[in-house]
Order: sequence, then C-alpha cells, then structure tokens
Amino acid sequence: MDQMVGDAGRFPLETWFWEMPICTRWWTTATVLTSGLVQCQLVTPWKLFYSYSAVFYKAQYWRLLTTFLYFGPFSLDLLFHVYFLQRYSRLLEESSGRSPAHFSWLLVYAMACLILISPLVKMPFLGHPLSSTLVYIWSRRNPDTRLSFLGLLVFTAPYLPWVLMGFSLTLHGTIPKDEIMGVLVGHVWYFFNDVYPPLHGGSRPLDPPMWWRRLFEGRPREETADAINNEIAVAGAVAGAEVVPPPEVR
Repeated sequence: MDQMVGDAGRFPLETWFWEMPICTRWWTTATVLTSGLVQCQLVTPWKLFYSYSAVFYKAQYWRLLTTFLYFGPFSLDLLFHVYFLQRYSRLLEESSGRSPAHFSWLLVYAMACLILISPLVKMPFLGHPLSSTLVYIWSRRNPDTRLSFLGLLVFTAPYLPWVLMGFSLTLHGTIPKDEIMGVLVGHVWYFFNDVYPPLHGGSRPLDPPMWWRRLFEGRPREETADAINNEIAVAGAVAGAEVVPPPEVR
C-alpha cells in the first residue's frame, strides 16, 4: 500500500498532476473536463466549436476557447491526444523556464493564428492543430533526441511531425489538415524565436510584450531596483535641502 503512495502522501497520479507546469496542468484539466461534460450530456459539441457568425454576431465568445478544449468523447483516441498534449506542452513550458508569461503568449499566438486560418480549411475544432503546433516546435528545438514510434520506427525528433502525418494518413485515409496547420503555425514561431534573432542582433519580434509579462511575473527586478534607487535619491535630495527662512521684516 505504501508503494502506491508517492511523496508527501500523494498518489502517483496526483503527483504527476501537480508536477505539471501551470499552463499545461490547466489545459489538460480543461480538456478532460470538457470531454466529461459532453459524455454526461451536460454540453453538446455544437456549443463548443468555433464559428465566426456565432462568435461575432451572436456574442458566443466562449467558442474562442472551447474549440481548443474538445478532442472528442472518451476513447483511446482522446487518451492518445491528451498524452501528446500534456507531454509536449509540458516539455515546452519547462524549457521556457516554467514562465507562464512566455508559454501562455505562445498559446495565444498559436490560437489566434489557427482561428484566422480555420475558415480556409473549414475546421471547427482546433485542439488537434494546437497540439501539433507544440509538437512541431519541440521537435525542431531538440534535433538530436531519438524517438521510437510504436516500438517499430526509430528516428530523430525533427521527423516526428511527419511521422504523425503519415500515421494519420494511413489510419484515416485523408490529408491531415490539422497536422499541416500545426506545422505552418509552429514553423513561424520557431523561425522568429530560434532562427531570426541570431541573424538580426538578438531581435525577438514574437516575445511577449512587457504588459503581458507583468500580468504573470509582476514588475521586472531591474525596474523595481531603478524605482527604489530613484526614490532614495529623491528622499536624500529633499532631506539635504537647506530650508531658507523668510527675511525678517524691519
């Protein structure tokens, strides 16, 4: 019984959950809960997918988020996608220094791009393309990592998106538009964050703006130190100023 309980009296599943970075943790949780609500018939998929007219003419703004949370009813396919989602989302978030600001900005960028592209490919649910975006970025940043697919095919990480495309094409017999969308969106992010900066003096045009970072990280240490130094300087100047008394009236 003791072997079933992890550190601090937690079960392994609980430990695994709380060890995930915050963005990955809540995205994974929201995905499972959304499928659970659909499975219990408390929500219908028709209320979850992205529709331009429903969002911007009927003010159903929740669709901008729920389109990325529904992967289908409980099944092996759902478990497969949740596994890939949490695995590569976690790896990317941890490699960003577990910074919610940087990783959440990546999610916002990818979600915005996929929403803009979705009308062109008529894809209402965008969770698969978002997951594919993260897989592509991770695979390009880890070129020497060796992977095994189904225990049969061994390859390096940059080939992972293409292996998944081939598997999806073989399994479903259709062009994997979701995988292609993820590769396109992920490649733009990878280029401007990993290829572009060394060629242009360290410029990183897709980094989160300062106001976004402040939402998650507070004021940067440099700004805080400068502000404190300025306040000390001002206080010293005021304290050292001589008070000149008014001239006596004769």
